[in-house]
Amino acid sequence: MCPKFFCKFEVRKLTILPHLPALIEKVVTLENISLIDFLGVEDRNIHSLANAFPKSRIVSRGNKILIRGSTAEVVQIDDILNALINHYHKYGHVREEDVQTYLSAEKQLLQTDTGPADDEVIVYGTKGLPVKPKTPNQVKLVQLVKDNDLVFALGPAGTGKTYISVAFAVKALKNKVVKKIIITRPAVEAGENLGFLPGDLKEKIDPYLRPIYDALHDMLPFEKLQYYMEREIIEIAPLAYMRGRTLNNAFILLDEAQNTTPMQMKMFLTRMGPDSKMIVTGDISQVDLPARQTSGLHEAVRILRGVKGIGFIELDQSDVIRHRLVRDIIRAYDDSKAADKKEREE
Repeated sequence: MCPKFFCKFEVRKLTILPHLPALIEKVVTLENISLIDFLGVEDRNIHSLANAFPKSRIVSRGNKILIRGSTAEVVQIDDILNALINHYHKYGHVREEDVQTYLSAEKQLLQTDTGPADDEVIVYGTKGLPVKPKTPNQVKLVQLVKDNDLVFALGPAGTGKTYISVAFAVKALKNKVVKKIIITRPAVEAGENLGFLPGDLKEKIDPYLRPIYDALHDMLPFEKLQYYMEREIIEIAPLAYMRGRTLNNAFILLDEAQNTTPMQMKMFLTRMGPDSKMIVTGDISQVDLPARQTSGLHEAVRILRGVKGIGFIELDQSDVIRHRLVRDIIRAYDDSKAADKKEREE
């Protein structure tokens, strides 16, 4: 949430008596910020924030802001404080009425009405940078997610399909459109045998889910993400754990869907409950299933294309937003595949 170079965070868990609720302490260091423009005259902005959370302690000492309280309240205060930092970064000042706007808002990350809104922004990341579509196909993906409850986003690595999907899930949770986020991947052994990896099942699976964790860390402060995951508001699990469940009032993301079997894909899609949204992402060109095993993603696209309420988008190398060489690598592989196919046909 916090603009790069504009603040630093320190978090400490306090030692308390067992019968008392757990408290945490967080120190925010403001850098390259005019204190009078941010804190207000005689620190009135911080006093307004403190008055709204009487059970917590919020004090400013020079360019440091100390927050102490329960985990839940510190998370809320952190949201508002980060929003105010974003506001300062955008407008150069924070007024008392701005503080009241954020305090009274139902959304945890509400942008102030005193300036023009950016409709393209999906969510603001932990460093204050906006997450928004950067290519025409990504813009189409955003619109499809808005218009449909189930969307298939296909494309090679680096096209932003997973990152944008995670951003939509975070936005839906922040805006209280859904009550939880469920993110899953098939645990396919891509060149490695899970049985020979160290640790229990979670430790074996977590590396396969690392890109999801990275995206969430970009969009949610560490303490808040931990808070959500401890309470299963955000759930990240292997696809096999979805069997037998009905996923209500949730934003559900299936990543690396090309590695599902047809049975797994049907199982996943039929988990969808009322007031839920699903995004299925995958790259048909990178299937890690055993030879002669049909990809569930490939079959689902063939069967479901044309069904009303389901959106489809295919991203390509023009949508790659990683290193410029990634685009050239994908193009080279595509050209080689096309040449091999032509040679076989001849």
